[in-house]
Amino acid sequence: MFGIQSRKRAVAVPRSRGRWWAALGASVLLLLLVSIVGWYWSREPDRYLLAADTTTQPVVTGYATVDTLIRTIEWMLGKPGGYLSNDITPPSVWLDNMPSFEFGVLVQSRDLARVLRNDYSRSQSQSTEDRDLAIAEPALNFDNDSWIFPTTESRYREAAEALRGYRTRLTDANRTDGQFFARADNLREWLAVVERRLGSLSQRLSASVGQARINTDLAGDRAAQASRPQASIVEIKTPWLEIDDVFYEARGTAWALLQFMAAAEVDFEAVLTDKNAVVSVRQIMRELEEALTEISSPIILNGEGYGFFPNHSLVLASYLSRAHSAVIDLRELLAQG
Repeated sequence: MFGIQSRKRAVAVPRSRGRWWAALGASVLLLLLVSIVGWYWSREPDRYLLAADTTTQPVVTGYATVDTLIRTIEWMLGKPGGYLSNDITPPSVWLDNMPSFEFGVLVQSRDLARVLRNDYSRSQSQSTEDRDLAIAEPALNFDNDSWIFPTTESRYREAAEALRGYRTRLTDANRTDGQFFARADNLREWLAVVERRLGSLSQRLSASVGQARINTDLAGDRAAQASRPQASIVEIKTPWLEIDDVFYEARGTAWALLQFMAAAEVDFEAVLTDKNAVVSVRQIMRELEEALTEISSPIILNGEGYGFFPNHSLVLASYLSRAHSAVIDLRELLAQG
């Protein structure tokens, strides 16, 4: 009897260990699978993935800008993994790089849609706004993280559909329905928004290491006042947990701007040539291309400015700062007679 009991115990132990090892192996395999899916879904797009194909379409002023905006929205919704910013299930809920990238793209898409509605499609301040753009612009400004009715994806698809309607009316035979006015003042309106976005992102990226800055909020105007008193020296530092989010938001911004700048070069070709400003646009695009250089490090490092480890945020900030300066120069050039 003692021998039988001993054999039973000898058999029971390996079975228990076998189940434990099987569970561990399944967990490791699942973790590996989730990691691979997360990596695939987090890949950034090619630099000029969305350049409008004007070779097979009518050469109509405004087509490149509207088509590129539509395809940008379609990319956000149809890329690997789909739109991730509002996902609440694994592995999407564990990813933050691509949702931050999406947000940068989304902000630029919203800005361009607003300028399309308020400036590009209107001949003067008292002209009637375009009916499709009046739908697209507020739809794009819907919450970017709504996962239940209505979902974010449904509103952004509504925006893309309205933009398709506007694009169709730009190219149809009815010359009185649907307009795009490629004027220097209209382009300056969009560039003014781009200038502010790039300036803000450059400051947020630079603040990854923390800086003490002189407060220049009221500089240049003796009578200027603020609603609240502020210190003469301001300490600015991006929270540690937000540094990567700001980095990938800036990458998404640079990518979207690169697409929209390429489209603007097509639609505003006559204006840019007349102002001798084509090279200025290409300089902006060159800086944005450099900002999108492939990252060789497996993680984003944000060491001290002159420390042992590199600071990827500062590198990206330098490219965006140069693009910001180039945008300012281009706006001034377009303002000249």
